[in-house]
Amino acid sequence: MHHTFSDMTFCIRTFGCQMNKHDSERIAGMLEGLGALQVETSEEADMVVFMTCCVREAADVRLMGQVASLKNLPLREGAAIGRRIIAVGGCIGQRDGEKLTRELPHLDVVFGTHNLGSLPKLMERAIGGEGHQIEVLDSAETFPTDLPTAREHSWAAWLPITIGCNNFCSYCIVPYVRGREKSRSLEDVVAEAKAYVDAGVKEITLLGQNVNSYGRDLYGAPRFDDLLDAIDGTGIARLRFATSHPKDLTDGVIERFGTLRSLMPALHLPVQSGSDRILEAMNRRYTRDHYLELIAKLRKACPDIALSSDIIVGFPGETEKDFEDTYRLVEEVGYNQVFTFIYSKREGTPAASIEDSTPREVIQERFDRLVDLVQDRAWQSNQSDKGKTVEVLVEGASKRDSGILAGKSPKNQTVHAKVSAGQSAEDLAGSFVNVRVDEAKTWYLAGTVVDADEGARGSDGC
Repeated sequence: MHHTFSDMTFCIRTFGCQMNKHDSERIAGMLEGLGALQVETSEEADMVVFMTCCVREAADVRLMGQVASLKNLPLREGAAIGRRIIAVGGCIGQRDGEKLTRELPHLDVVFGTHNLGSLPKLMERAIGGEGHQIEVLDSAETFPTDLPTAREHSWAAWLPITIGCNNFCSYCIVPYVRGREKSRSLEDVVAEAKAYVDAGVKEITLLGQNVNSYGRDLYGAPRFDDLLDAIDGTGIARLRFATSHPKDLTDGVIERFGTLRSLMPALHLPVQSGSDRILEAMNRRYTRDHYLELIAKLRKACPDIALSSDIIVGFPGETEKDFEDTYRLVEEVGYNQVFTFIYSKREGTPAASIEDSTPREVIQERFDRLVDLVQDRAWQSNQSDKGKTVEVLVEGASKRDSGILAGKSPKNQTVHAKVSAGQSAEDLAGSFVNVRVDEAKTWYLAGTVVDADEGARGSDGC
């Protein structure tokens, strides 16, 4: 790089999925590697990078507002250059490209999902006064993992195994902005996992828009179960993955929940709707019965598995009966957590052209009914852990009280406990402690530390 970043500061604002969070860690790694310093707020930053998501409409509005608000934000004292450099990447960058600089003339850099590695070069040109810098490629030049990374936590790592998506659910923009599905070789992924274990990482989360189809493009058939075996063999304490598509969840992967030491007893399995008619309109390619069959197999393999899901309310044409099917499915499964969304029309997707006359207040009322049920079932699910001792990977201090540690159980529940005398929650971050659960709330467990255990012991939970 010709221009030095050494006296510059940057901050990254990240929206959307874990893949975006991982991409942000890559950007931080590149900019730090060139001498820039990462800061928390836009006020302190000479460079602000937005990693965007265009899955829901509110994201566009929020981005416009946040970028516009930087226009009049004063520079920090001692700022390296006479203005703030603003960059937009991620899915909105990929989708809108040049259009963004027309709508936001003070935006300096736009980059897509496939060219993270170009960001320093684009920033450098913008700093040098070369005007708007826009680079949006149609497909990935390199896998993002080839870039350096500055991880948010030294003890946890995101590990992308595929990028892109081939599913074309009718409401979803992802295949258009992330491109076709591409898998990394098994050897590459396992080598990276080994390096993380050697560096002291306790938890790895494998990432992909659809992890279950991993390897289909490289090996002719999915090899996700083989990959899980190989990563378990690296000695990692905790292994998780996101996101799973029900149509590709194989018996082999389900079995691993009962047999692999490191695979945590928690699975996010988005159902989106409990109505076969709506599932077909969404192009999800499974039925309600098939989904419930998967749940039964998962519970057989791992009776204590914690299940979470995504559900869209108000998909065009959804009737009261369709909604009832979804409501009953949530009652039947008893999820630990469900992320509920009101359908948001995305231009460029097939569902955007479906007319729907359902009044907004009807959709809102259904949504509210479902949220009440979800909370009720989440509370019920957590009651089964009351009185048990769970192994917690500590993430640090609770936001409300520095004397209380916060961490995650094997089932991915948030757990709070008072820190033992003479210890601080921050010092315990990245270590395992055993917590006896004294109370189980809807969204967290609270309890007492029974004995601190610095060793990285995985807990199979099943």
